[in-house]
Amino acid sequence: MGSFRRGLILACAMPSAAMAEVCDKVRPFWEPGTQATAWDEFLGLMATPPSLILLVASALALRFRHQWAALAVMVLWTLWVSMIAFYSTDNEINQQALSEGCIGSPALFIGVVAAICVGLIIYTTPRTDRAA
Repeated sequence: MGSFRRGLILACAMPSAAMAEVCDKVRPFWEPGTQATAWDEFLGLMATPPSLILLVASALALRFRHQWAALAVMVLWTLWVSMIAFYSTDNEINQQALSEGCIGSPALFIGVVAAICVGLIIYTTPRTDRAA
């Protein structure tokens, strides 16, 4: 009876036609049988228009060392990452796509954006010369 249960669990865990339709809708150019990695998701999320605009805004804030611009860009990055994080965990379709493997984890993207925000804050803080 144990092998029957394992076979039944394995059959239920395998991709079905309904799950394949989810990947066709979420990622139309995904090749079935391949697993999306965090790196694939990172590249996909960084190539979106909001991310590209925020990267340019981050570069401008760093170039001109403007504290308030860096704060505004950091808030916009936070909103963008929150939208991605909450949408990927809240939506049933995305949960099925994650289990199917056509969507990767956004953890690498979130970590890189956090590093960008920390760099913005550190680099744009006013310098204090304490040499006496």
